Amino acid sequence: MNSFDRRTFLATSLGAAAALSLRVSAEAKAAARFPIIGFTKPFQHVGYEQTADVVAEIGWSGIECPVRKKGQVEPERVEDELPKLHEALKKRGLTIGQITTDIRRADPLAERVLRTARQLGVTRYRLSYFHYDLQKAIPPQLAEIKAGLRDLAQLNQELGMRGGVQNHHGRNYVGAAIWDIHELVKDHAQGELGVCFDLGHATIEGGTSWPIQAKLMEPYLTSVYVKDFTWQKTSKGWAPKWCPLGEGLVRREFFDWLKTTNYTGPISQHVEYLEGAGPAQIAAIQKDVRTLQSWL
Repeated sequence: MNSFDRRTFLATSLGAAAALSLRVSAEAKAAARFPIIGFTKPFQHVGYEQTADVVAEIGWSGIECPVRKKGQVEPERVEDELPKLHEALKKRGLTIGQITTDIRRADPLAERVLRTARQLGVTRYRLSYFHYDLQKAIPPQLAEIKAGLRDLAQLNQELGMRGGVQNHHGRNYVGAAIWDIHELVKDHAQGELGVCFDLGHATIEGGTSWPIQAKLMEPYLTSVYVKDFTWQKTSKGWAPKWCPLGEGLVRREFFDWLKTTNYTGPISQHVEYLEGAGPAQIAAIQKDVRTLQSWL
């Protein structure tokens, strides 16, 4: 190798090393600001130890745990069962980043669930869904739901919990139109009640208007959900079909925008296109994780 070739080789090598260092640094910052957790619904019945093993193998930093009827933890058994799952995860350096609940109002069972979660270091949860009766006027129904959330917001403040309403597509879902959730949470202190902003559902309902919806809810982000979909024609018409991240219609530009906000919290991956925790399922989820990491 002559002197010119050596200089070229060294310069190229140093440049590549510097670029790799910058990329690793950026990835570390993104991981610290936006821990990637996973919703365990697809494999919620495999047991706590195996759940922790699967999550570690996938590469998530923790989980979003269904603490609801027929979920991973039954609400009535939360004091006994949630600590067991917490310990199984803790042994592997993992956390419960959020719980998903049946909670709609402040009542004794809701308080038990939230107090137990808070004692384990969990500060975020998703509320249950609300639905409209399409045979009745819409505004009075929304006003009634909003009134029922006041005591829950007060309980959240007392416990140091952040409750979020998920925007979910559907003909009668409260929150399918993001303005519903804005109306429900706008009069509460930020952190008491907010939104579990689901980019997949926002894109199904809003199409290209997701930037408006995201901007509207920016001050109220409790957590961010990500999944992808395509449209398929069925015997009943066009319907969304969930698919691997990056193969559908959700836009990675959302995450460019998210990095410009003040949001710091979990991004929860919802894998709706498969069930189970076999090698093929784990490999598919790992691919989704790598896609999300590249978008961040």
